[in-house]
Amino acid sequence: MIEFPEGHKSGFVNILGKPNVGKSTLMNRLVGERMSIITSKPQTTRHRILGIVNDEKHQIIFSDSPGLVDDTAYEMHEAMNRFALSSKEDADVLLVMTDLYEKDIAHSRLVDMTQHLDLPKFLVINKIDQADQQQLEEIHAAWSAHQAFDKIFLISAQEGAGVEGLLEAIYDALPEGPAYFPKDQLTDRPERFFVSEIIREKIFLHYKKEIPYSSEVVIESYEEDDDRDPPFARIMAYIFVERDSQKNIIIGKNGSGIKQIGIEAREDIEAFVQRKIYLELRVKVRKNWRNNEELLKRLGYQ
Repeated sequence: MIEFPEGHKSGFVNILGKPNVGKSTLMNRLVGERMSIITSKPQTTRHRILGIVNDEKHQIIFSDSPGLVDDTAYEMHEAMNRFALSSKEDADVLLVMTDLYEKDIAHSRLVDMTQHLDLPKFLVINKIDQADQQQLEEIHAAWSAHQAFDKIFLISAQEGAGVEGLLEAIYDALPEGPAYFPKDQLTDRPERFFVSEIIREKIFLHYKKEIPYSSEVVIESYEEDDDRDPPFARIMAYIFVERDSQKNIIIGKNGSGIKQIGIEAREDIEAFVQRKIYLELRVKVRKNWRNNEELLKRLGYQ
C-alpha cells in the first residue's frame, strides 16, 4: 500500500475540446511553464502533454491533448483523436473546454462524449475578454440549460481572468492520494520533445496554408557538453515535409527561410534548456508521411 501524508491530494486533470479553443494557452497558464505550442492556427498540438503542478499538499497532473478533428484526412489525425479521447478515460477531473464562438450547443459532441462519465466535469468557456457582459450571460445560460457539467467557468486563458477560481475548484475536487511523480518534476516529456516543438512552432508562425500541417520535426542528435563554460549543446534536427516544393519554400531563397527559423528557434531553445546551443536544421522529403504507420510510430503517434 502506498503511503502519503494525511490530507495530500493528487490526480489527473485532463483538458478536452475542439481545436483552437485555447487548451494549450490554459495549460501553460495553469502550469506556469511553457509546455505547449500556442499559435492562432488550429490543430497545433499533436501529442498529449503532461504538465505537473506541485505544492506541499497537492500534485496536479494537467494533460493537454490535441483538439478533436471531425474530418480525419490522415492516419495522423486518427492518432491525434486517439490521444484526445484517451484523456477522458484516466481523468480524476475533466475540463471540457470551449469558447464564445462554439455553435450548435444543443448537439455538442463534447456533451455527448462526457455526460455519462462519473467524475467531476467542469465546462470552461474561454475568450471572455472578447465579449460584453450580455454575451457572457447568454452563453452561460445556454450551456447551463443542458445540466451536463458540475460547474461552469468563464475565463480568459490569455489574460488570466477567472483562472484562479478554476484552479481552486480543481484543488477542491481532487481525491486524496500520493504524488504520482517526484515533486520537482514538471512534465513527463524529455527535453528533446520540447526542442522539436519549439522548432515546429516557428514553422507554424512563418508559413501558411499546408506547410505547417505537412511538416514534422525530428531531433536526430542532442549532445550536451557540461565541461564548457557556459554549458553547451549541439543539436541536429530534421524537418520532414511531403513534397519537394514544400522543401524549397521552407529553405527559402539562398537559405533565408531555414536560417530565420534557426535563429528564432535557437533563442527560445537556449532559454528553455538554460545553455548555449548550436542548432543545425535540415529539410527532408518524406512523401505521405502523415499516412505512414511505421514513421508515425517512430514519431510517437502510435
